[in-house]
Amino acid sequence: MADSWATRRGEPGQRTGGPGGLGTDLHLDLPPGGGTGVRVALIRALRDAVRTGRLAPGARLPSSRSLATDLGIARNTVADAYGELVAEGWLTARQGSGTRVAERVVPPEPAPPRTPPAAAVAATRPTYDLRPGQPDVSAFPRTAWLSAARRALIAAPNDAFGYGHPAGRPELRRVLADYLARARGVRAAPERIVVCAGFVQGLALLSRVREKAGHREMAVESYGLDVHWNVMRGAGLRIVPLPVDQRGARTAELDRSAALRTVLLTPAHQFPIGVPLDPDRRAAVVDWASRVGGLVLEDDYDGEFRYDRQPVGALQGLDPEHVVYLGTASKSLAPALRLAWMVVPDHLMDDLLALKRTGEWESGRLDQLTLAEFIDSGAYDRHVRGMRMRYRRRRDRLVAALAERAPRVRVTGIAAGLHAVLQLPPGTEQSVVRGAAWQGLALDGLSRYHYRDEQGQKRQQERQQEPGGQPDALVFAYGTPPDHAFTGALEALCRALP
Repeated sequence: MADSWATRRGEPGQRTGGPGGLGTDLHLDLPPGGGTGVRVALIRALRDAVRTGRLAPGARLPSSRSLATDLGIARNTVADAYGELVAEGWLTARQGSGTRVAERVVPPEPAPPRTPPAAAVAATRPTYDLRPGQPDVSAFPRTAWLSAARRALIAAPNDAFGYGHPAGRPELRRVLADYLARARGVRAAPERIVVCAGFVQGLALLSRVREKAGHREMAVESYGLDVHWNVMRGAGLRIVPLPVDQRGARTAELDRSAALRTVLLTPAHQFPIGVPLDPDRRAAVVDWASRVGGLVLEDDYDGEFRYDRQPVGALQGLDPEHVVYLGTASKSLAPALRLAWMVVPDHLMDDLLALKRTGEWESGRLDQLTLAEFIDSGAYDRHVRGMRMRYRRRRDRLVAALAERAPRVRVTGIAAGLHAVLQLPPGTEQSVVRGAAWQGLALDGLSRYHYRDEQGQKRQQERQQEPGGQPDALVFAYGTPPDHAFTGALEALCRALP
């Protein structure tokens, strides 16, 4: 078996090589033993490292003494190998500068095969990506976040740099409990909050916990995200779609399945239709969960962003023992943070944390500390309020532009959130989506979010139950493009609409 060793480049005046050296690591694979075979293998290994680019032009190599010590071979063997590679032009050696990789002209990569014109159009990256899923990430508060990170690191206890508790850092859980109670009407003690790496991870955890408990059905709104449905299926759950109308999910139909004990809802702002769950239906779903011993998973993905109405409080506040509240920083700050949280009933905590302890569910501790400081300092509230005004201005510009240039299009679902639903004339959805692509827009039709079964087929029965059937519409994420691109995106949209 080949031996793998690392060498280290030392600082001036310091002895290098061996386990105690202070130099730069260099990984080489050589056969055991000695003699000429090792010399040839060393030359080949160094030559391959340069040829493949693993050793970049100008990179300094360890001294012959250091490399020989780390590899456990004679110094003369390394010196001979260096000398041959210098003669071949792979390396250079100068007094006082050491041995370095020679500056070589790298041959250009071969040109990729030409793409057929039709495929080239399909593969072209859109000028404006207006599909929902993320906020305006160009507005991420970098300076304020960096300041919070610096303060958090200075104040961090030593145990913050270890593995920590599976529920997350206590600093963040404490701050979240206060913030969620104040801003979203959530009833939670820090001990009932679990931090996770994004909403999808939280949903996966809960799906697996429910399946393990024998609850193998999950109701969902008939409009939503296929990634969520796939997560549930991956946990072994069967999905039961609930029809959606202009009052939200028809929660009375939960009683249609005797085995059903779990439902996933977006009650504050149904995704993607954009309506809040009707108060009577909110009361009905909480009553159902209490009556059958069920569980409601509340996805509050953009609850901070509301414009023309009072905020809809969290459903969890009505019954904390039968509702799991799930929130995330992905829409309020940025998806790259991978920070979300669940407020969990007491009876689920042990099973949830036991699963989270398996090791695949950890979240970055230092980012948790930064978010805790960011919220506690008031910077989070300031950022959310500033973005709320920015998004509202964009929404108002959208409504005004469509009223003037596309009067046949009706805008709905705009009292809150980061996207709007543009109602189209019947039978035009797919043609408008194609026309938008020619204008450089990536847009989804509303049908893209209608429930599909495991084979990708739409459920015709549920479609027929929804008043008016499935309308033709676009889902327009006005919150996604940066400010400087919004005017162009809006202009291209107007050109694509009937």
